[in-house]
Amino acid sequence: MKKKITALSILSTVLIFAQEKTNNQVKEKQIEGITITKTKKAVEQKADRTIFDFSEQPQLNNGNVLEGIKKLPGLVSTDIAGMMYQGKVLDVFLNGRPLNITSNELNSFLEGMPANSVDRIEVITQPGAEFPATSGGAIMNIITNKNANKYLTATYSGNYSFTNYDKLRSRTSNSLNLNARNKIFGWQLNVGQNYRESMLNGQQDNLLTSNTDRFGRGYFAKSGLTFDLGQDRLLVNYDIYHNNNDNYTLSNGDGQQRIPVPNTNPQQYLFRDFSFDASDAAHTLTTRQEAVVTYQKRFTDKAQKLDFQFGYTKSDSKFAQNNIFRDTKYADSNSPEPRISLGNVLDNTSDMRVANFKVDYSQPLNLLDGGKVSLGGLYEHQGFDTESKGITNLDYTRQTAATYLEFQAKLKKFDFILGTRAENYDISGITRYYNQTNLLIEADLIPFNKFKLFPNASVQYNLMNQVYVAANYNKKISLPSISALNPNNVTFQGPNTQVTGNPNLQPTIFDNYELKISAFDYAFIGYSVSSAKNQVAQIIRKDGKNLFNEQVNISDMRIHNFNVGLPVPFMIFSKPLSEIMKFNFNPDKINFMYIYAGYQKHDIDNLNNRGFWIFNLMTQIILPKEIKLTANYSYLTPKAGYFYFTAEKPFNNSFDLTLTKKFMDNRLTVSVFANDIFNGQVMQVRSNPPSGEAVFLRSKYDTRNFGLSVNYKIPTKNKLAKEDANILNQTKKEESGGVMQQGQ
Repeated sequence: MKKKITALSILSTVLIFAQEKTNNQVKEKQIEGITITKTKKAVEQKADRTIFDFSEQPQLNNGNVLEGIKKLPGLVSTDIAGMMYQGKVLDVFLNGRPLNITSNELNSFLEGMPANSVDRIEVITQPGAEFPATSGGAIMNIITNKNANKYLTATYSGNYSFTNYDKLRSRTSNSLNLNARNKIFGWQLNVGQNYRESMLNGQQDNLLTSNTDRFGRGYFAKSGLTFDLGQDRLLVNYDIYHNNNDNYTLSNGDGQQRIPVPNTNPQQYLFRDFSFDASDAAHTLTTRQEAVVTYQKRFTDKAQKLDFQFGYTKSDSKFAQNNIFRDTKYADSNSPEPRISLGNVLDNTSDMRVANFKVDYSQPLNLLDGGKVSLGGLYEHQGFDTESKGITNLDYTRQTAATYLEFQAKLKKFDFILGTRAENYDISGITRYYNQTNLLIEADLIPFNKFKLFPNASVQYNLMNQVYVAANYNKKISLPSISALNPNNVTFQGPNTQVTGNPNLQPTIFDNYELKISAFDYAFIGYSVSSAKNQVAQIIRKDGKNLFNEQVNISDMRIHNFNVGLPVPFMIFSKPLSEIMKFNFNPDKINFMYIYAGYQKHDIDNLNNRGFWIFNLMTQIILPKEIKLTANYSYLTPKAGYFYFTAEKPFNNSFDLTLTKKFMDNRLTVSVFANDIFNGQVMQVRSNPPSGEAVFLRSKYDTRNFGLSVNYKIPTKNKLAKEDANILNQTKKEESGGVMQQGQ
């Protein structure tokens, strides 16, 4: 028993600082009252999720959302294979609804959102039955909600940064959040813009070298209305996101032209090798609109809830590439060809429409030592059309009907969750394409019409206060994203490259298992494995002097992941144990280091992939004058397998510094930052395609940047303004303290 007490005491010494300081309440002297402010937790571990607070962490919110996400411990983000967290493929949600985009389109969308518009990010590693079965391995929910106050309040956020490689490039973002309430309703309006200049150098084997100047312009507006109808509430939301991007690319390389031989049956071809220099301009225009109406029925028992929600999302995209000039020299010719201008090389559009209606009900249940039952239903219809130069080459339709039932119960030190979700899918459509003889072919998509059950179960044992062991299992399905299905190319295309989606991709079925020990929110150790059938993956292969970028299904694969996170307060080196044990810690006020390490291995049939380690160190030091220094270092070991790619250099290798100071009674926050100081962030991989030749790939963004970030809470005369619940894209979970909304 003494050994047990000693061990727990040592663990508490290292971890106890993560507890919220119960008596650390800030009292502001007012003429007529007192305002109580609660300190947010930077990282919060729960049984089924990890919550990262962006609003109070300058090292995360001083750039765009993508830059902040890449700094999260345990998260791997690449241009070639999307995002994973602690070994699980992420389905990205925005305010509780799936974005339904991946890869380059997802990166562009997140680059267009200022990080200071994000309140927090929740990574749900074990979605229960109430979450859509289409959430796949895990969910990353980006929450941009802000609190509304009675009367009018306003907060301004601004950011400027620059890079200086071959020339100076600037990035700016500005946003304004307005909140108000009158006797009838409350309202919010959050508007912002983002302008970014950036560079991308790329190399694909010895066949293509490119240098791209990128200009991105993003705008967004989020609005919300809330009406109190007795105990009930009506929420109305409308959001719009708009991105307008231009890329100017200089490229050179080698290619191979296929020339048909006339009067041959069957058709025969000759091949001519050539080298080229080219200049191209690409333009992308995307608009995403979302409207949601939610009616929340409340009862005398606040734990009993009934919600009705209708949502509609429309997203359209246009991509065009114009060739300004191309110089060509054939290997069998002594002189170069005359310079040509091909004009419009690509002209592609897409249109997505999603409508859904859902009902959710929950109430307490007299089960064991207390429990809860949740049930609900969902109907959703999605349409997705793509067009290339006037030809509709994909007409895709999906209908989903779902219902779920989940029980939660307590028994002494045990917590139990048992549920299942039933979903019926009806997926169909047609695709059109030109064959090798330039004949337009129309074909039906492979239909997917199935009814499936998706069970979930978890048990948690509470060892002591804020220390628990949890075991989880769930079955999920991941439908191919619209960007993976899109047969059109929406990235730069050279004379020897072909980039296509695959409209015949099949859904992925996941079986997820996890065992995890967590202590005091910040510390944890865990192991998980995801078994996936028909996992969607990107492959890049070479055939002669032509490059092919395609999407395929992996019939069977497993992702193993071991991870550990540990906070280390620096006071353990200067204070005796007896004094530390009496101390109530506020993580925002002490010096500490947070250590994360994870090991991940992808098992794919007929492919010998090595595992890789992920390391992340975050250090906070309080300097004189209450200046906060935050240092973040991320590293991922090379020579390891990541789906059908082997990293020759680490995906992550960056060191960031942020200095933050608050002024004017904490209304003004100013941060000075430097990201990727040593310029080590680069993607260099070699593909391992199941067929065809391997390809060497290298891309380098101008990740080293320096800048200034400002957040100013405009003062109000209404010192006693009471907080309302969040109303921007908020649903039934607003009272539960951080549980994400359900998605579509």
